[in-house]
Amino acid sequence: MTVKTATGAPARLPERAAPKQGLWAWLNKRLPVDEFIEEQLTGYYAPKNFNFWYFFGSLALLVLVIQLLTGIFLTMFYKPGELTAFDSVEYIMREVDFGWLIRYLHSTGASAFFIVVYLHMFRAFLYGSYRAPRELLWLIGMLVYLALMAEAFMGYVLPWGNMSFWGAQVIVNLFGTIPGIGTPLVQWIRGDYGIADATLDRFFALHVAALPLALLLLVMLHLVALHRTGSNNPDGIEIKEKTGPDGKPLDGIPFHPYYTVKDVVGVGVFLLLFALVVFFKPNLGGLFLEAPNFEPANPLSTPEHIAPVWYFTPYYAILRAVPDQRMGALLMLLAVVSFLFLPWLDRSPVKSMRYRGWLSRTALALFALSFVALGYLGLQPAEGLYVVLARIFTALYFAFFLLMPFYSRIDAVKPVPDRVVYHAH
Repeated sequence: MTVKTATGAPARLPERAAPKQGLWAWLNKRLPVDEFIEEQLTGYYAPKNFNFWYFFGSLALLVLVIQLLTGIFLTMFYKPGELTAFDSVEYIMREVDFGWLIRYLHSTGASAFFIVVYLHMFRAFLYGSYRAPRELLWLIGMLVYLALMAEAFMGYVLPWGNMSFWGAQVIVNLFGTIPGIGTPLVQWIRGDYGIADATLDRFFALHVAALPLALLLLVMLHLVALHRTGSNNPDGIEIKEKTGPDGKPLDGIPFHPYYTVKDVVGVGVFLLLFALVVFFKPNLGGLFLEAPNFEPANPLSTPEHIAPVWYFTPYYAILRAVPDQRMGALLMLLAVVSFLFLPWLDRSPVKSMRYRGWLSRTALALFALSFVALGYLGLQPAEGLYVVLARIFTALYFAFFLLMPFYSRIDAVKPVPDRVVYHAH
């Protein structure tokens, strides 16, 4: 459409979009689908310099969906109870059509969940994603981690294998180290004087109902907080501070289609690796599923070496690093709680490790090494050199947090650029 200007020259007015009609128009009048897409996908601007490390957030969501779907199918055949739990898992594996696949998807998915979450957390360490203004985002993320740990532990007990039984004995008894209320608290958790039928019933209820609801709520809050503050980036620069005439960040691009397409590539690679494990090595040499867990729970037969599943072993190694059980339980608790204080322990003037000096880089490298080493040591017997090494790496683990206010403040830093540094890849 054209009109004439004051000089008589024709001027073209912008065309109006044709109003939507049909089912889509009817749906949008009742549900803000277009608004959601505009605000959360096409209208949500993310930094243009995302790299490999930014795959793991979306992969965590994917694994969450896998766990929920496979868990629903498993509950259709699983029967909680001392006399029925182990046999029902065997029935799923041997008699239910593709039951073995659903069970292995779920057990492998549990380990995959922790792999992507640990890598997601390490990316936050690399680029300072826990720093202001994202402190609440980090705290909610850590609550997701704690809920995931509780969910994984209770799911680990449900198959009622021999390692499940004895692992539950060890972990539940740790609550008995709490002064004053320890003994009654342990009995309340178990629902009995020992790990028994009542324990399975309440763990099943928590695993399939209460904890998934809490996990979904926390994940939703995590995403809301992320979209409120915006995503961090490898340079640690706030892209919202520099906008163009249209109000859009100069160093940002719409999340859709650019990062949705990029995430599809990450999803494809992940599913390939995931399928290789599920179909060819679901036990992964006893890391994902231990041999004693293919035997029914037996209070009279203790496994030769009791150890939790691999994603808990760093904390288990810390627990065993000191001879006093109460002190070990306290250190294990502090090892997890320490993550919550990171936004206030880090005093560096820059966020990203790209612009920090050798002190911060060395500290992070030693922390990552100590976490992996503790994970290995937690799988070994608590004797001899293994205990000595566990104590050394426990000291390195806590030194990372305790010394952070000092080394992060005095560490030499490089000048941070005004705009994000984009590297084509």
